[in-house]
Amino acid sequence: MFLLDTNHLKELAYPTPLGDRLRGRLLQSGAQVFTTVITLEEELRGVLARTNRTLDPDERILAYQKLIERVNFFARWVVLSLDAESTAAFTRLRSQGIRIGTMDLRIACIALAHDATLLTRNTVDFVQVPGLRFENWLD
Repeated sequence: MFLLDTNHLKELAYPTPLGDRLRGRLLQSGAQVFTTVITLEEELRGVLARTNRTLDPDERILAYQKLIERVNFFARWVVLSLDAESTAAFTRLRSQGIRIGTMDLRIACIALAHDATLLTRNTVDFVQVPGLRFENWLD
């Protein structure tokens, strides 16, 4: 089972050589592939910020089109939620002194709760999370 961090999931949204290579590798693995509600939140926050900050009507139209594209993209995925087990892991790891970004730690805890391997470019932070399996398939 693979869990895609935001940086890996974004590559699958566009027809780029890197995204195509990642897509092929995931298909070849035969594993189940998921993402998290944290990644969904990060993506939607970015798009919503764009819709709110622009004053130009044409730019606003494009921003809302992007929002629809992102919603449709995520509708094709199984999105794993932050649940009681991952929240407990978050609290435990924070009390152990694990100091990485809150969103990254939430993603890590969802991966731990589902015994998934996280696919991420952010290996520097995730190496700090005990027991977390992660790989970078983009470099």
